Amino acid sequence: MATATENLNSTAENLKNKAGDAAANMADRAKQAASAAGQKAEDATHAVGGGMRSLADTMRQKGPQEGILGSATSSVAKSLDAGGQYLEQEGIKGMANDLTNLIRNNPIPVILAAVGLGFFLARATSRR
Repeated sequence: MATATENLNSTAENLKNKAGDAAANMADRAKQAASAAGQKAEDATHAVGGGMRSLADTMRQKGPQEGILGSATSSVAKSLDAGGQYLEQEGIKGMANDLTNLIRNNPIPVILAAVGLGFFLARATSRR
């Protein structure tokens, strides 16, 4: 009778170990998939930044150089270049850090902006 109980306990322990190993394996795979997805998003962000800078260069080369339109083109190109450079250098992680710092340094305006945005979204969706 003791051997049957020992066998049952041994089998239960083996199943428990196998289940734990399977759960750890699945967690590792999920972590790897999340890491790969995060890296792809980071790469895409850097690519968008490069595209913005390229567009800024094209605007400078092909856009008007003088007058009001020249001034507007130069201003837009400068903004695109700065935004593209920021995206290339900082990426998603840098943007998240900057957003976190903004919220920490200005909690009241952020809360008011979130409430206002929620109000406008509620009104926009309720009219349908």
